[in-house]
Amino acid sequence: MPPTASALSPGVFVVSLSPVWTMAAFLQTRWYLVRRLTITKGFFVLLFLCVASLVFLSYYVMSFSTPLHTAPPPPALQCSNRQDALPAVNSHVNNAKQLRLDSRVLVLAETLYTSLGQEILVVLEANRFGYKVALAGKSLPSLTHADKGKFGVVVFERLESYLNMDSWNRQLLDKYCRDYDVGIVAFARPDEALYDAQVRDFPLFVHTKLSLRHYEVDAASPVPRVTRAGEVALGPLPSDEWTVFVGNHSTYEPVAWARLNVIGGGSSAVFPVTEDGALVEQRRYAPVMRDCGLFDGVQRVLFGNGLNFWLHKVLLLDALSFLSHGKLSISLDRFVLVDVDDIFVGRPGTRMKRKDVEELLSAQQRIQRIVKNFRFNLGFSGKFFRHGTEEENDGDDALIENRNAFWWFGHSWGHTQAHTIANLTSMIEDMQLNQGFAQLYEIPVNNSYSVAPHHSGVYPVHEELYEAWKSVWHIKVTSTEEYPHLRPARHRRGFIHRDIMVLPRQTCGLFTHTIFINKFPGGREKLDASIQGGDLFQIILYNQISIFMTHLSNYGNDRLGSYTFESVFKFLQCWTNLRLETVPPPKLANIYFGLYPDEKTPIWRNPCDDHRHFEIWSNQKSCERLPQFLVIGPQKTGTTALYTFLAMHPSIVSNFESPSTFEEVQFFNGRNYVRGLDWYMDHFPVPANGTKRLVFEKSANYFDSEEVPERAFALLPRAKLICILINPIRRAYSWYQHMRAHKDPVALQHSFYEVISADDNVRHSVKELKHRSLNPGLYAQHIDRWLGHFDPSQIMVIDGELLRSDPIEVMNSIQDFLEVDQHIDYSRLIK
Repeated sequence: MPPTASALSPGVFVVSLSPVWTMAAFLQTRWYLVRRLTITKGFFVLLFLCVASLVFLSYYVMSFSTPLHTAPPPPALQCSNRQDALPAVNSHVNNAKQLRLDSRVLVLAETLYTSLGQEILVVLEANRFGYKVALAGKSLPSLTHADKGKFGVVVFERLESYLNMDSWNRQLLDKYCRDYDVGIVAFARPDEALYDAQVRDFPLFVHTKLSLRHYEVDAASPVPRVTRAGEVALGPLPSDEWTVFVGNHSTYEPVAWARLNVIGGGSSAVFPVTEDGALVEQRRYAPVMRDCGLFDGVQRVLFGNGLNFWLHKVLLLDALSFLSHGKLSISLDRFVLVDVDDIFVGRPGTRMKRKDVEELLSAQQRIQRIVKNFRFNLGFSGKFFRHGTEEENDGDDALIENRNAFWWFGHSWGHTQAHTIANLTSMIEDMQLNQGFAQLYEIPVNNSYSVAPHHSGVYPVHEELYEAWKSVWHIKVTSTEEYPHLRPARHRRGFIHRDIMVLPRQTCGLFTHTIFINKFPGGREKLDASIQGGDLFQIILYNQISIFMTHLSNYGNDRLGSYTFESVFKFLQCWTNLRLETVPPPKLANIYFGLYPDEKTPIWRNPCDDHRHFEIWSNQKSCERLPQFLVIGPQKTGTTALYTFLAMHPSIVSNFESPSTFEEVQFFNGRNYVRGLDWYMDHFPVPANGTKRLVFEKSANYFDSEEVPERAFALLPRAKLICILINPIRRAYSWYQHMRAHKDPVALQHSFYEVISADDNVRHSVKELKHRSLNPGLYAQHIDRWLGHFDPSQIMVIDGELLRSDPIEVMNSIQDFLEVDQHIDYSRLIK
């Protein structure tokens, strides 16, 4: 019942409530009071929880974000072999033999994609061995050339494929091996479990599908050279697919030993118990066997498993060296340089403290017992000096106090990426600030070496960086991971640009954020696996020169940097005969380019084809300035006329003319190539917004150049190519007349017939004119070289005679080939 009102006095209302509404009003009022009380209490409860959370968070951060230095223990690895009791290192070089062999390997793989086959190729590539891959079961490739063997060793991915060869190929291969003293490496990979089974045609028996443990190298074997005997790889070996060999002839000698692993495995099921009741697991078996060749005249090294066990990679190198009589040997000298980037750089909590610096010094001294002349090489950015916590600032002071114990090199002052600084003056000023810091604190920077932050500007080349380095620091050497690409690491190479030697740099799994062992990807087990035969070990094994990138943060906190390198150097000392040494960067660079002189000239690649390269390339540069097609020649076939016709097209634009070579840039051959990518791009117009014009270059001497196809493909892999061919005799005569017109003395003194018929006894100048007259006309040879890099669909061959007689038809076909957006009627342009 709703409330009613009665008029007792004017303007005043008295509300009369029914019992129901009275109770409702009471409850509503009570709820309002309770709600206010609940909100108030909730507010204070929430406030209390927030304060408690902040207190707990502060405690957590203070307890765990500050490094506790629960670092990995110092490497406890000690070599069991006595250094003074080891046998002499096997040289494998037989000076008495007159070997007629190339230093190449023939790999007979099951398919092109099998894992073991790929692993074998990785080892060969990483050690820069030449090789050829053929499929097992097919006809053998040609093994000889001009009474010389093409291969020093033959490697079978599967021993079974060698045993199952058809009689003709088997006899041919064995005869080649006997005639040229070539050995065979083979990996046993049977499909079924066998016990005491005889190998077909040989007095050799095998047990297969085994699990093994406790692997050791036989010190009496002549095969190990890089591998050092005397150690035992304790514990179970990877996989339960092992084969062991038992010889029944004096031709067989074990290279390595292992024991049967029956713990948790089934290997014992196929082995009986010996007469005295002891399991055969107490005996040693040979997982790698040498065949001395006494049975059939062919030497072999047989592996009872693939390369998933790290030591087999080292023994494979030894087998290649031994069987090739040293022609496929690697040097035992290893030069290592450990860079510590970002000195003084890093947020508080990640930097080094005084105790970390003291440990760095101690680690350096311990490593010097293994690595001759070892020193850490410290790269600094002075702007961030004393920018950490109080303890970390004291660590910075400790580095300065011990500055003469280390080598030093300069980064940029503000750790700025070089490609972001377009102005040479600004870059020089930045470096001068860092140089002034070094002078103020008397830091010895005298190795003519530097590393760019994030490798920016080294490759792809930022010319301002190179000029500033030379102007301020007098830099002669730098290093980068980016040339030619970051991955795969085994393909990294060096080059020289602007007289600065660029060396390949390696990673070791430690980056700026890798500061705690419990945060290392994969944990301690993963790091130790890299050290003990894994990636880090293999980098030093395969590369005679290794420069490693580490960071300041890797030597504070859990000190993973010191642990990692001391561990790997000790492991190398235990298991290999490698001689480790550190030398200053300029000497290191001279050694590198003495070993690999062919790498001095870089290969310029398209920065837009590699996202890492594109990220460290100046945003003021554009790949659109690179040509979309090339007119490659050869000379005296009508290339100048074609250049003129192409320039008439509104959708096609040519390069700028050169003062010395006129319409030709001639970048990919000759001295212009070393001037770099920026120099080349400056010969082309900046693309206008909204236009789709095709840019091209014409250089007629590209056609017959040996190096141009590779260089052109590296930079312009999608470019189209146009070449013009005429009768090669007519082309040769045209060139001869061209030289006469230019008053060449040889052409003026000799007739065309005398030039092209000249023998090897004539003057060099005559032979040179003969070569330039005839060599470009070897059309099939030169086109085949281009087809080794470019797809046939990218190449258009024009009949030069047709270009002369019917240029309109030719130009129409060129428009179709280039897929220009706008076809034009050349009949209106060519009269």
